[in-house]
Amino acid sequence: MADSTHTSHSRAHTRKQHPLPVSYVQILRTWIAKRARNAPARLAIGVFALIVTFITLLLSLPISSTGNQPLAFVDILFTAVSAVCVTGLTTVDTATQWTTFGQAVIALGVMVGGLGVMTLASILGVAVSRHLGLTQRMLAAAETKQDNMSKLSRLLIAVVVTSLTAEIILFAVFFPRFLTLGTLTPLESAWQALFMAISVFNNAGFVILVGGLGPFVSDWWMLFPIILGTMVGAVGFPVILDLSSHWRTPHKWSLHTKLTLSVYLTLAFVGTLMLALSEWTNPETLAQADIPTKTLNILLAGVNSRSSGLSALDVGVMRPHTHFVQDILMMIGGGSASTAGGIKVTTFAVLLLAVIAEARGDRDIETFGRRIPISVVRLAVAVTLMGIALVSISVVILLSMTNYTLDVILFESVSAFATVGLSTGITATLPAGAKYVLALLMFAGRTGTVTMAAAFAVRERSRLIRMPEERPIIG
Repeated sequence: MADSTHTSHSRAHTRKQHPLPVSYVQILRTWIAKRARNAPARLAIGVFALIVTFITLLLSLPISSTGNQPLAFVDILFTAVSAVCVTGLTTVDTATQWTTFGQAVIALGVMVGGLGVMTLASILGVAVSRHLGLTQRMLAAAETKQDNMSKLSRLLIAVVVTSLTAEIILFAVFFPRFLTLGTLTPLESAWQALFMAISVFNNAGFVILVGGLGPFVSDWWMLFPIILGTMVGAVGFPVILDLSSHWRTPHKWSLHTKLTLSVYLTLAFVGTLMLALSEWTNPETLAQADIPTKTLNILLAGVNSRSSGLSALDVGVMRPHTHFVQDILMMIGGGSASTAGGIKVTTFAVLLLAVIAEARGDRDIETFGRRIPISVVRLAVAVTLMGIALVSISVVILLSMTNYTLDVILFESVSAFATVGLSTGITATLPAGAKYVLALLMFAGRTGTVTMAAAFAVRERSRLIRMPEERPIIG
């Protein structure tokens, strides 16, 4: 008995001296928690890259492809990046090249990508550490444009709830329309409606209808919900949350909400008007259509150039000046912390207000009874210039790789950076190197120029000594 007791104590002592090795899961959790505290922006980009890798692997499975044509790796990767970055540019036909499983994988990538980079990083941080660290809250608040960090958890919940609610509503609208076509079974109609709902709200631009939206060019039941769903997804989650909280008291809306709504609606109106003047008499698009059809498609063009990329008209046969107007609208994009891309409407608004203030000789930049700090103007300039630089570099590279003209290459590049998905039809014919360039541009455009910069310099430099001030000559 004594020997047995001695043996038990010896075993217990041995276990204390030689603990079991730490599991790989625990090592991963510790590493992620550390990165979430010290470099949340890099973590966000890393998470996004992992999601792209995961979707690429799923699309590489034989069950994902119909086998109608052999798929190169660049086409699979391009589709995965386009899905996760909610762009919609494709090198193969989504309706015929991918099986239902493959289309479901694309829809999954769209849904996850639509939640946003910093939102994903924040959710990951919660899952790992059960709470959000201060640094992570600050960067997530910057991504979602939420000044009060205490509201961040509420915003994260609102993001998920808003996405699911909007997609359910859109599904309920699209499902009866697909049933009335008479060419689809109820199950096929349900899948088409679900995919369309996910694509529309997330401004993804993917369509699994054979022939695309072309056959529905006069269909208000199909296209008008796309217009409304695109606008809801493009204004941004902070705006939706603000409107839901103060829908009866507009005077309580934040400056961000007021700027986003006013500028977005103004640009939608101006863009619609300019596109109407440009395409109304184009025999290749709207000249032969009746007034209701022209009106419907011009309204769709006014919003799809900003984010969704869903069009019932052939973009490739539109006039060159129409493409240039769309370039401008795509580059501006939608609201911050939304499913849309571009430099964002608030960035454009701040730059415009700065120009107006300078023209008037005002010391401060003011709007809606509020003063905009100079630091915000600096950030707007940085975001815009970095976006222009990325697009410009891509255009130069693509021009050297292809024989296409500048206007066409510029259109594809802006569409990729702004994660819009409109195309003149050249994407599938590009060489492999050019496809990789566009894939990188989509990734950079979706993760955001500011997030990309923050990934390499998370903290702001504080200096005790400031240089003497001197004004260079401008203009």
